[in-house]
Amino acid sequence: MALSSFALAIFLFLTLDSDYTSSPVYATSEGVQITYGSVIKLMHEKTKFRLHSHDVPYGSGSGQQSVTGFPNVDDSNSYWIVRPVIDSSVKQGDTIKSGTIIRLQHMRTRRWLHSHLHASPISGNLEVSCFGGDGQSDTGDYWRLEIEGSGKTWRQDQRIRLQHVDTSGYLHSHNKKYTRIAGGQQEVCGLREKRADNIWLAAEGVYLPITESK
Repeated sequence: MALSSFALAIFLFLTLDSDYTSSPVYATSEGVQITYGSVIKLMHEKTKFRLHSHDVPYGSGSGQQSVTGFPNVDDSNSYWIVRPVIDSSVKQGDTIKSGTIIRLQHMRTRRWLHSHLHASPISGNLEVSCFGGDGQSDTGDYWRLEIEGSGKTWRQDQRIRLQHVDTSGYLHSHNKKYTRIAGGQQEVCGLREKRADNIWLAAEGVYLPITESK
């Protein structure tokens, strides 16, 4: 089911810091900067599938909430909130530089994009799951942002990689698809090798404006 821009705006109103007063930007063109607190979809460059999760556990490995690639654009289970690491001093609306370690929180279930040494169901690479919640997070949720090319600050039109801190696996997908519970969705996993299938781009979403210095 699609999540409207109005519903996203209500969500942001309820979750933004009380001293944050700028209006969110709905990304409709390239070049919008991604800031902490933004709600985004990540598109796998090669297959155009969106990074996706849902309250369905893996039937193998960790048994945690599954993460897949989803073919349709208009699905609310593909929204992720860009968060800093635990005990960070950054604020909502701050920009994010290449090399920064971030977390991605699944908007619908509140769990964190996570990885570990369990084998992924189809390819046997590193499993990528969703785990924890608002008050439960650890270094298994930490991902290092790598911007491809000369860009230093994360923007919507930039090609990126996300490398898992604990395992060194890159967030990866390919055209290997599930046939049963998540039929038609493709596997997302971690891979300790730079490949074209590691590249993602920020796509649809609500992007918080850059925080102005006081």
